[in-house]
Amino acid sequence: MSDVVEPFKGLKGSRNDCAKCSIQVLCLPATINPDDFERLNTIVQKRRPLKRGDVLFASGQKLEHLYVAREGAFKSVVYNTEGDSQVTGFHLPGEILGLDALGTSKHTCDSVALTTADVCEIPLGDLEKVAAQVPSLQHQLLKIIGQTINRDQKHIEILSKKNAHERMSIFLHQLSERYRQLGRSGERFMIPMSREDIGSHLGLVIETVSRTLSKMQEDGLIEVNGREVIIRDLGRLHVLAHETAPRKSA
Repeated sequence: MSDVVEPFKGLKGSRNDCAKCSIQVLCLPATINPDDFERLNTIVQKRRPLKRGDVLFASGQKLEHLYVAREGAFKSVVYNTEGDSQVTGFHLPGEILGLDALGTSKHTCDSVALTTADVCEIPLGDLEKVAAQVPSLQHQLLKIIGQTINRDQKHIEILSKKNAHERMSIFLHQLSERYRQLGRSGERFMIPMSREDIGSHLGLVIETVSRTLSKMQEDGLIEVNGREVIIRDLGRLHVLAHETAPRKSA
């Protein structure tokens, strides 16, 4: 899989307002009555496009905004006291960034653009006021927070697997499901992250990532063409991603 970054586009709305945005069913306004769109639209701010490698927000930075990825992809990166980094997550279009800071009011990771990207910026204080007036928005925010917690739990599950094949199967199956939620093919999609980032996220070295992808391709499970992944046997991938080790008898 080549590390040449390809544009990650095609989901951006033709208009700036929430009601006309092509990804509005995926993010904050998903369950809002059309009459309430205007309230939210007045607080949503457009942010300049980000280039690959640009930092949207940094660890330790005060929480002031939440962000919705309209176009492009991001990675979440944490650092230890020695300066070593780990990729803890990825965000695709329609997903919210900045939720990591809700507990402490400070961001706990860096959010870095993997590709050219475009986001909506939403002041947290204004969002809280609008949410108090629109119960469906409160419900959607709780749903999104729950989905974020589930992804974090899935990452812990991935790291608990000793087998690289299992880790990669769960990772690819997750990506497939997320692309389906974006209204795109879950069997043929682009991977915006590098092999190094995938390895960091899965707790694998780059060589193991490459070998595992090659083995999965040899087994007829997937096909890899540069940054494009084609799932050849989605049913088998689903089984591999949901397998659990048998419990040891007492």
